[in-house]
Amino acid sequence: MEIEFSLEQIHQIAQEVLKQNPEKVILFNGDMGVGKTTFIKALSKALGVKDATSSPTFSLVNEYEAENGKLVYHFDVYRLKNEAEAYDMGIDEYLYSGEWCFIEWAEKIPSLIPQQHSVINIKLLGNGNRKLTLKN
Repeated sequence: MEIEFSLEQIHQIAQEVLKQNPEKVILFNGDMGVGKTTFIKALSKALGVKDATSSPTFSLVNEYEAENGKLVYHFDVYRLKNEAEAYDMGIDEYLYSGEWCFIEWAEKIPSLIPQQHSVINIKLLGNGNRKLTLKN
């Protein structure tokens, strides 16, 4: 799936992405400031999360509960120095929990990513829109 969208369309696009049946572990790639966290917020809302969502840059992981009692985990592993730090924080338990896991900067932990995962690439276009590519 590849689609161009404006920020006004982000919630509609988030719902479309979820209809594409991505794996529950989704890696997010894109330059700093391109809107990865903003899109993860839209996905969380589409999954029924009512709480305010924010970037877990300093906590490494934020946990949200959806209306149906299911959990959504949002990781930002940018600050990790190596995979051992992620392993020490128990990231494997989250990734194999069967819950939604959204991971920014996953290239820092390549050997810890489950085989079954999806990838979303987001690119900022010259007109201010974003180009999203989903690979299952």
